[in-house]
Amino acid sequence: MTVLALEPIGGVAGDMLVAALLHLGAPRSALDDGLAALAKEDPDLRSLRIVAAPAEVNGIAALHVTVEVPDAVREREPHHRPYRRIRELLARAVLPPRAKAFAQAAFQSLAEAEGRIHGVAPDEVELHEVGALDSIADVVGASLLVAALDPGRIVALPPPAGSGTVRSRHGPIPVPAPAVLEVLRGRALRASGPGERTTPTGAALLAAMSEPVESLPSMTVQRAGYGAGTRRWDDAPNLLRAVIGEETAHGREALLVLEANLDDLSPQFVAAALEAALAAGALDAWIGPVTMKKGRPGHVFGALVTDGTGGAVEGAIFRETSTLGIRATRAERTALARESVEVTTEYGRVRVKVGRMDGAIVNVAPEFEDCKARAGERGVAVREVAAAAMAAFRATNLR
Repeated sequence: MTVLALEPIGGVAGDMLVAALLHLGAPRSALDDGLAALAKEDPDLRSLRIVAAPAEVNGIAALHVTVEVPDAVREREPHHRPYRRIRELLARAVLPPRAKAFAQAAFQSLAEAEGRIHGVAPDEVELHEVGALDSIADVVGASLLVAALDPGRIVALPPPAGSGTVRSRHGPIPVPAPAVLEVLRGRALRASGPGERTTPTGAALLAAMSEPVESLPSMTVQRAGYGAGTRRWDDAPNLLRAVIGEETAHGREALLVLEANLDDLSPQFVAAALEAALAAGALDAWIGPVTMKKGRPGHVFGALVTDGTGGAVEGAIFRETSTLGIRATRAERTALARESVEVTTEYGRVRVKVGRMDGAIVNVAPEFEDCKARAGERGVAVREVAAAAMAAFRATNLR
């Protein structure tokens, strides 16, 4: 699986992420084409120009990105927009689906954070600095570039907290900014030197597209890119590093096991809850019989999740079951490198899941739903289609 790892060495901001992804090798055309599509929905966006220039930070070659706004536009630019207007702008724009989802999620997290801070509903929030044209370009631009790279997994190391105060349109505010703390609820911040190291835009992008990890995953590195910030720190180079590669077979990933005991729920509803947990992003889910207090029969409902999907899966379990509490236990998983190969059989095309260890194939299994569908179309047993798929795979891949 291709993994994109984001490492906020000296900080993270929207422009730093755009710069790091371009330096990594994400296509500039994806950025330009996507922003051109967005500009069709807002005339002021047509005047923006994103300039990427080489930079050097502590001897490390990087890119620095600036969003240039013409003076005439900047003079009338309000520097703030209602969240609902940005949401509607993104909804209308013809953008790649994954990029649109990332951008919408980032702005939604900012609106919810500002809503909690100011005590208003998200739809009533006015996004100030993060609602300006250049911030919109940063969020959408980073989303477009990540979508163009199309990694199977996106992870991010803890960003630096910074300290002190920073000027805002409300006056001086503490660092980390209140919006940063709200957006990053449940994720780690690491101690660092003074200054604003993590901006609300940078925090929102990490929250929208990545799962938190404590260190770089075990991976075969393909490329690395560096996005430079404007400020210079004494304790760290002000860089955001983006690394892309293939996860290795022996890489361990940190996961959560969610569990709930159920003794008063119909089995049909338990099955529906299992489907809902998987739809919400669980990597796996299961139901097992247990004997509970006073000898009552019941079920244990379990789900394996990442930190990034844990909240959504918990919500699904609470909605679909009668439980009043969910246990969470830290776990590690070692997974084979996986890929899907499509083969042609006498019954039609079938996907085959392939697991590799150190490049060697150690596990092969036809996709059951494909086999079931082809069997139904041809009026044969599912096992016949599965056998044909295995034979076709061996004939073309195990020579």
